[in-house]
Amino acid sequence: MNTNELREAYLSFFESKDCVRRPSDVLVPKEDPTVLFTPAGMNQFKNQFLGIGPLEFTRATTSQKCLRTGDIGNVGVTAYHHTFFEMLGNFSFGDYFKKEAIHWAWEFLTDKNWLGLDPSRLSVTVYLDDDEAYDIWEKEVGLSPNQIQRLDEEENFWPAEAPSKGPDGVCGPCSEIYYHPPSGGPEVEIWNLVFTQFNRVGDPPDNLRPLPKKNIDTGMGLERTAAVLQGVESNYEIDILKPLCMAAGEVVGVKYDFNAKEGRAVRRISDHVRACTFAIHEGATPGSKADAYIIRLLLRRAFLEGYLLGQREPFLHEVVPTVVDLMSSPYPELKQTAENVRDTIREEEEQFLGTIERGLHKYEKLIQRAKGTGSKELSGKDVFDLHQTDGFILDLTSALASDQGLNIDMDGFRAAEAEHRLRSGGDVSWGVMAAGPLDEMQQEHGETKSLAYEGVSSDAIVVGLIVDGKPVESVTQVDLPIDIVLNQSPFYGESGGQVGDVGILKGKHCEVDILDSQKHAGLVVHRGRLTSGELHVNTTLHAEVNTDRRQGIQRAHSATHLLHHALHTVLGDHAMQRGSKVENDHLRFDFSHGAAVTQDELREVEDIVNARISEGAAVSTNFMDIKEARALGAMALFGEKYPDRVRVVQMGDYSKELCGGTHLTNTGQVGLFRVETEENVAAGVRRIVASTGKKALQRIREQEGLLKDVGKQLKTPQLQDLPRKVSQLQEELKSLKQQLAKFTKASVKDSVAHMLESALQVGEAKIVCQKLDGVNRDTLREYADQLRQQGGAIAILLGAEIDGKVALLAAVSKDLVKQDVKAGDCIREAAKIVGGGGGGRPDLAEAGGKDASKIEAALIKGAEIYQENISM
Repeated sequence: MNTNELREAYLSFFESKDCVRRPSDVLVPKEDPTVLFTPAGMNQFKNQFLGIGPLEFTRATTSQKCLRTGDIGNVGVTAYHHTFFEMLGNFSFGDYFKKEAIHWAWEFLTDKNWLGLDPSRLSVTVYLDDDEAYDIWEKEVGLSPNQIQRLDEEENFWPAEAPSKGPDGVCGPCSEIYYHPPSGGPEVEIWNLVFTQFNRVGDPPDNLRPLPKKNIDTGMGLERTAAVLQGVESNYEIDILKPLCMAAGEVVGVKYDFNAKEGRAVRRISDHVRACTFAIHEGATPGSKADAYIIRLLLRRAFLEGYLLGQREPFLHEVVPTVVDLMSSPYPELKQTAENVRDTIREEEEQFLGTIERGLHKYEKLIQRAKGTGSKELSGKDVFDLHQTDGFILDLTSALASDQGLNIDMDGFRAAEAEHRLRSGGDVSWGVMAAGPLDEMQQEHGETKSLAYEGVSSDAIVVGLIVDGKPVESVTQVDLPIDIVLNQSPFYGESGGQVGDVGILKGKHCEVDILDSQKHAGLVVHRGRLTSGELHVNTTLHAEVNTDRRQGIQRAHSATHLLHHALHTVLGDHAMQRGSKVENDHLRFDFSHGAAVTQDELREVEDIVNARISEGAAVSTNFMDIKEARALGAMALFGEKYPDRVRVVQMGDYSKELCGGTHLTNTGQVGLFRVETEENVAAGVRRIVASTGKKALQRIREQEGLLKDVGKQLKTPQLQDLPRKVSQLQEELKSLKQQLAKFTKASVKDSVAHMLESALQVGEAKIVCQKLDGVNRDTLREYADQLRQQGGAIAILLGAEIDGKVALLAAVSKDLVKQDVKAGDCIREAAKIVGGGGGGRPDLAEAGGKDASKIEAALIKGAEIYQENISM
């Protein structure tokens, strides 16, 4: 049975048990702050497990795309570890429980109509005290006692060790199913049945409270089970992964074999490219924080593996088409973003290629430092810096160090890693479920009835108040920040890139200024301050949205759809939306594109949008099933979650999009569209910032006023004459600069002689670290050139305050560069002190900074770096 057949068989089996087949949730869940990537099948059902919101079904089954990096060091090393994988799952929300879950699992695994595995090759585990599960396995399924093992809470409870160590929230015992291969190889865990039947409250004893409705959450590893069915002892040998490994091997110039010495590297490349293909498809891009950091880490790990196999040019992007080919049967949408994924990965590879040599240089210095002090251990902090800054993964550094008889200070490494994770937002919980005060309000009162599409005012009843994160019955203090939940509301809560409404709530005895509106699950949360009177739960209020602001937001949102249409027309269908921010007559639109949009292209885009505005096409909105919407050609954004019933916004016959935002009724109401800027924001992602309506008109008037002011300053009243006048002034300025340069060069030459006389001597080399006053960057470079011409073996760091900001310049003579003394090493550390950053070549590097008061400290640090490197 191939992997695609296994996936379909599983889903079909549980459909036959009245489970509703649900699509995989997104891999990058933007609306769930507890995870960076979806780690398990249960995540999309958090509200159903917690009893929040309407329960449209009580049984479900899915094949969920997952990404985990907790065991990243084992990827490619063991037979079964991945970052990206698929989890087959079946779920019950207060419906069937242990008996059915266990019997159905056994039926699917052993019945000849399904997988038909030999029952004698299966064993199970149960939680130590779960007699109910044990009895079902032994007395009903018929397993012998030697096929059943009782394990403690560390192994057979979810979350692990929850009874004794927490966290509080929904939890329960589990039962795992193992397969024992005929080859006598290690057992394989293929299915985990979790019985969420308790709510943990506080520390033991008696801290597990039975839930009123018991739930089922099971997970079967698709790739692991496919390996069992296909008779191979590694997931990487199955039909959807071995061809990928072979393709990756071909790209890096080796013939893939599982047991070959290059096998681990090729498997890691294959896994990481597959994971990044899916994540970038949904809009994730390589970066320095949160999910973006993980994508960068995976790509750099994979690239380093190829680099050590001799690759000196970008190659990972060449593996993407094979990923798409192998995974397009269950995920055909991958084909639509394949080009963008390739471009994004190639751009990150090119960027990393420029830093690898520096990383190798730093690694060699760590080795030299350790050997110079007689230590057998590399600094954990320095190794983590190498890992974090230069992309040198721990296991790679560890292997290289081991070859030279050295170890790594792992305590120091973990401490640095923990500190970084805290700073970068990576220390998040994976799937722990506990209801907060807003969730409890929704459980008690239901969802907020949204009236945002119907108007901008309505009466409403206060169903909940929250102050400082805690529910309260009343608020009497004026100006105190409050979160207010109403039974119904005309306010639009921020979502889908559209900002939330502002306005006012009025009652007989109070008034509240609403400064923001947010969505929380099915609630609209009105955030504001009491301006007069007292506010109580159950008070009737009149809610009024700020109409002028709402209209400006609608102009910008409808213009966003027109912009998307225009980008497709000018650039092509690959220019898919990757994010947006819609505000009052102002919008920000991110889209996939591998190069800067030219001025001619921008002008054409702007012209198309304004042409559509002038046509005054009708804007219609309709609710329909998502399948019907897609059949009509409505555009859905990859990585976005959509309900079964969706809202389709159509403009004329050229734009159909799934969208939950508020819109105009006619494109002519946008008035005017004006592009302000176009820029790069991430690998393969561009951003257009634009204004509409009143702000677009204001922008044009400001620019006209600015030109008139410039004309007055240049005594050129006719604006069409300004270009000629500016060219004339540029020629005059160029002549003056040439005259000044001659004078500066002579002055610098005199100063350099004094600087060399006071230089710090280290062996045969000189170090000059000095602050200069009244100079510009060109003068700094002139000083550096003169010092290198006259100074012999010399290392230089110059600093100056220019226009209120710090300018640093480091330069090193060629003979010192050959001794591994690099200007970049110096400038990087010095720039940190003045609150900046920069880089450049080994012989010349520049940086900027914010804190001019610390220039002297930066120069001292630079001198220390040079002394250390020259002395080694």
